[in-house]
Amino acid sequence: MSDAANEHQDPPGVDLEALARHLAEQRPDLAAGPLRATLVAGGRSNLTYRVEGARIPFVLRRPPLGHVLATAHDMGREHRVLSALADSAVPVPRPLLLCTDESVVGAPFYLMELVEGRVLRRAEDLEGMADEDVRALGTRLVDVLADLHELDVERAGLADFGRPDGYLERQVRRWGKQLDASRSRDVPGIDALRDRLAAAVPSSARAAVLHGDYRLDNVIVGADDPRRVAAVLDWEMATLGDPLADLGLLVVYRTRPSAPGDPVSDAMAAPQFPTADELVARYVGRTGADVSDLGWYAALGDFKLAVILEGIHYRYVQGKTVGAGFDRIGGLVAPLVAAGLAALRTDAVGS
Repeated sequence: MSDAANEHQDPPGVDLEALARHLAEQRPDLAAGPLRATLVAGGRSNLTYRVEGARIPFVLRRPPLGHVLATAHDMGREHRVLSALADSAVPVPRPLLLCTDESVVGAPFYLMELVEGRVLRRAEDLEGMADEDVRALGTRLVDVLADLHELDVERAGLADFGRPDGYLERQVRRWGKQLDASRSRDVPGIDALRDRLAAAVPSSARAAVLHGDYRLDNVIVGADDPRRVAAVLDWEMATLGDPLADLGLLVVYRTRPSAPGDPVSDAMAAPQFPTADELVARYVGRTGADVSDLGWYAALGDFKLAVILEGIHYRYVQGKTVGAGFDRIGGLVAPLVAAGLAALRTDAVGS
């Protein structure tokens, strides 16, 4: 995690002295001198900090400040899925500590190992890479997703991690409720998108562990190999459900309309990155999935991302966000709604 900003002795959301005391009590093998923390740039939801001064550097994750959507920031779930995947084919940071006592830093949090490498957020971050390395990285991104979806949930101890039956219907309802909880303005078309999704829910073929927000800037690219996914991050929305929901959202990130100054990652929109059709074909080749209804899943991804960004916009207007770029988040919602409605009309994925 080399991208960082807003370095403070006590950054918003973390009491370093209290954290040091807790570390000395719970993980004395890690405790050492005074701690220093840096808020990692790019996070629009849970807050992520690089912490140094202990025996090894580590990462702290906690919920955002202010308005928090119900069930969306469960530190225990994140810690559990990282623990389950630690020795699997899916690369993840190794978890170090879970704390549910809100008195320590003001909210539940967990610690995980620091994985060195690069987080590729902007299209310009790929400019120094060979085209063949970018394409290979995109292919590897899909392969890791396939590995996740092929995971044996029983052996991983995640058989009770979610309720896959009715998952898609619940997703439409859940994100509709999250939208209602985050309304601060009128968003034309967003209720129509919700209604059309609810009226055309496909049948799920199988259940798998889902990441919930799988995209290029939620992985760390190996410091020693630009084609290697060193770790998958940001498991806050992980659950059991229909794996095509992850694939549909990946397509959204590849095809999402973007503009100069767009504060959300546009790295996957770089022309040398595999197209959406190529990503889907790779996934089908790895898993044998039937993707005939993928347009619906992409529309669900558009709706989900629109609601997430509307929630962040809600926190912004309340003055409860940390970092730069939040003033432009609200402008990203309408294009996503339009893309979702278009995907339902044409049942198209795009390239």
